[in-house]
Formats: sequence, C-alpha cells, structure tokens
Amino acid sequence: MSLENEITEKKVKIGIVGLGYVGLPLAVEMAKVDFNVVGIDLDCRKVDMILRGENYIPDLNGDIIKNLVKSGHLKATNDFKVIGDLDVIIICVPTPLNKTREPDTSYIQGSINSISPYLKKGQLIILESTSYPGTTEEIILPVIKKYGLEVGKDIYVAFSPERVDPGNKKYSIKNTPKVVGGVTKDCTRIASLLYAQVVDQVVSVSSPKTAEMTKLLENIFRCVNIALVNEIMILCDRMNIDVWEVVKAASTKPFGFMPFYPGPGLGGHCIPVDPFYLSWKAKEYDFYTEFIELAGKINQNMPYYVVSKIAEALNDVQKSIKGSKILILGVAYKKDIDDLRESPALKVIEILRQKGALVSYHDPYIDKISVGDESFCSQPLSEDMLRENDCAVVITDHSNVDYELIVNKANLVVDTRNALDEFSRGNIVKI
Repeated sequence: MSLENEITEKKVKIGIVGLGYVGLPLAVEMAKVDFNVVGIDLDCRKVDMILRGENYIPDLNGDIIKNLVKSGHLKATNDFKVIGDLDVIIICVPTPLNKTREPDTSYIQGSINSISPYLKKGQLIILESTSYPGTTEEIILPVIKKYGLEVGKDIYVAFSPERVDPGNKKYSIKNTPKVVGGVTKDCTRIASLLYAQVVDQVVSVSSPKTAEMTKLLENIFRCVNIALVNEIMILCDRMNIDVWEVVKAASTKPFGFMPFYPGPGLGGHCIPVDPFYLSWKAKEYDFYTEFIELAGKINQNMPYYVVSKIAEALNDVQKSIKGSKILILGVAYKKDIDDLRESPALKVIEILRQKGALVSYHDPYIDKISVGDESFCSQPLSEDMLRENDCAVVITDHSNVDYELIVNKANLVVDTRNALDEFSRGNIVKI
C-alpha cells in the first residue's frame, strides 16, 4: 500500500519529536482523528506524564489525553529507536537565540542526528520548528543524503510552520490554515495530504524556503507594529496624551488600520525571536534588515522604559527604587497561560533587583521562577500584602486576578497593560 493510501486510511504511524507547546497539541490533534501517534522527548518527566494520561499544557483537555492514551492512539517514549517503526516523523523542537542573539538550531540538528540511524524508505519527515529560510534544506537534507536516500523518491521532506497561539480560545490547530512547502512536488503533495486529515485548510507553497519565510513574515509583521505603537506610546507620554485613547479612536476607522497595543515588551517563543533569525540569515546575502532590527531594539528596550516609569512613580511619593518593596503582578508573557518564554516580566525583575529593589511577584499560573541566581515563589494576593509593598506593577493582566482589590488596597500601581482602565485611577500610573 502506498504512503498516500496509508495516510487517508489512517494506517500510518506518526512520531512527533518534541512534546512542548507545539508538539503535544499536534500529537493530541492527530490522535483525535484516529492516527496512532507516539511522542518522542528526552524529558522523562513529560514522557512519564503522558504515559499516565496526565496533561501539562493548559490549553489541552486532560480527559482527552487520558482517553487517547487509554485507547492506544497516543504513546510517548524517549527512545529514538521507535523511528524505525514509524511512517511519519514531525520535528517540533525549540529554536532559541544564543547569548549573542544568533540562531541556535542545535535542537533541530540534534533531532535529525538522533533520527537518521533509523530512517527507512517511504517515510515522510516534516520540520515545524520556526527557523531561517533554508533551514530544512541546509540541516535536514545533508543528513538524509548521507544515508543514500533520495528525497522525493525514497523519502519525503517538507516544512510546515507551527501556528500555535497559547491561550487562544478561538483558533486551534484544526481551524488554523496549515502552510506546507516540500522539497519536491511529491513531498508537498504527501505532506499536505497528511495535514488535510487533521486541519480544515491546507495552503501548499512552492518550497520549504517559502514556508519558512511565511512564518517569519507573520511574526515580524506583529513585531514591527508592536514596536511602532510602543514608540508612539513613549512619545504620547512626553506629550501628555493617553495612547490607549488614541489607539481606541484610530480603531474606529473601518479600513487601512489594524490596532496593536503597547506593553512592557515582547514575550513568547516567536515574536521576540523570529526577527533575529531573518536578520542573521539576510547578512549571508549582503542585506541588512535595518527596519526589522530597529523594531527588535525598540521592543527589547521596553522593560527599561517600564522601570523608568516605576522610578518616576516612586519619586513622586518621595521614594527611590533602592530599598522599595515592589510587587510584580503576572510574570507569564501573556494572559491566562503558564508560559514564561521570553517574558518581559523577567527582565523587569532583573533590572529592579540590580537597582536595589526588593521584588516579589504574584501569578496564579506560575508557582516558581528563577531570575539570575535567585528563585522566587508566587505570593498569595491579599490586602496585607498589597499594603506591605510600596508599588504594584501590572505586567500580565490575568483575568482571574482581583484588580479592584489592587486598586483599592495598593499604595501605588504602575499599569503596563491598561488592565486597570475600568477602575478608579487615584493611585495608578499608566506607562
């Protein structure tokens, strides 16, 4: 039976390498439509939790995972030998930046190196990890060819960027269009056929590079526009204009405008990272993405701006940052999730500590964080705690946090998210 027929009849065995915010939701979605899926991850804790039918991603339904494990449609392992029994391998590993903000593709390289000894003819390999245009062909293909496999004939390779948005209740993997670009037309066709069993719409493009650039454009678009509104916010502050009122008014225009909102900086794996992947790769072509790099710098500087507003607010009540007790409200990078990746809250805390502040935090989704060489535990929110602190700073506006209590009981509040707009502003400073 051909690979295409096995896909349409749900007889292929699928392996997903990397069981994080991208990999596990994809594994669950594929298992839900009756594919047999095995997740592969070196983190034994994740593997053990899945084997017990337990969930560690807030967006997922724990009962669904338990039922999928019970039915045998979802399994997990840390042994790459399983690759030899699989028909499809999807790589969903992290692609962070290193200390000099250059791409770190070591997780992709490590994954393909671990997979390669067990590859066989007829398999489909898909990379979902976000990276620079050319990653699939430069990192994946050489390893495959080393084993004498001809891409497009013996084995199929494609890139399909993940479009996961943690916490988004409207758009899931199923109803978000899936972009697919294969190394050959047959690679594109077979990879598109696979995703068509799972998602409502598949968008096929001409190559892996096109699919890789598509993902970067999506996130750079947001990065640039957030940087624009952040810079407008700083100017509005100087001019004593309420930027939130400006954005709200501009949003009434029914064409030619899309609202973006200011904040304490960018978080998550994609938007703060992706622009640097493209700017790094562009230099290989003697091209400098000055506009994109400027946007990245503006957003990177926002935590410093937040700290400057905290300093001004404390100064107005005859206090300095040094020695002040400062409560950070919300450390996740966005509301109602437990994701700390690239969260601007961590940078704000780091800067405040460097300036001598006594920092604590409250976040109902994150019990413990580490900043530098120090660990912090989330503190319960109470009237006494609010009174004990000199200043409370809203970084993430979680929907289950009692902001009315904060407004009424905190000595001073710096609001970075406009979370307190509906409440009295007697003791509130907005950035």
